[in-house]
Amino acid sequence: MRIVAGTLRGRTFEAPSGDATRPTTDRTREAVFNALASMGVLDDAVVLDLFAGSGAMGLEALSRGARRCTFIERDHRALEVVRGNVSRLGVGDRSVVVAGDVVVNVVAQRGADLVLVDPPYEFTDWDTLLSAISVSLAADAVVVAESGRDLGSPAGWTVVRSKRYGRTWVTFLRADVRTSEPRSTGTVESR
Repeated sequence: MRIVAGTLRGRTFEAPSGDATRPTTDRTREAVFNALASMGVLDDAVVLDLFAGSGAMGLEALSRGARRCTFIERDHRALEVVRGNVSRLGVGDRSVVVAGDVVVNVVAQRGADLVLVDPPYEFTDWDTLLSAISVSLAADAVVVAESGRDLGSPAGWTVVRSKRYGRTWVTFLRADVRTSEPRSTGTVESR
């Protein structure tokens, strides 16, 4: 796998082995990030990469101008891969890797400008997850949700964009009720 664009363009990174994670294809990642760039979401953004897997989405965000990224993953093999990728690409000073359940850990985050969500295909508890995410958002934040099905219009959210790429539906969402928290300026450390 490789970074599609930005300061790390062309740099390669590892993906976890097995079928516990499903990496976003280069084509889909490029389309998602081109759309985010056109929306002005990436520059100096605070990003959450949920169900991080290899960290491909968060790493792409960092390459394209995000200030920092918190990667949340519970699979131990994937955690080792994302930690290795963060180190290998030299973005440890702008990254935090959190081990554990996404829903439990996302509520501890605050001020996210961009949330990247790529759960396993069989994931179905979108209402609980989106509710947990909503407390983590900065004003005008964007959530990019990848799913094996069309999410429709989740309650409390506005669908900004929805498109199918092969088996994957990518939906851009904004919360109907946003927090007014400013962007965090705290330091970031790797765990």
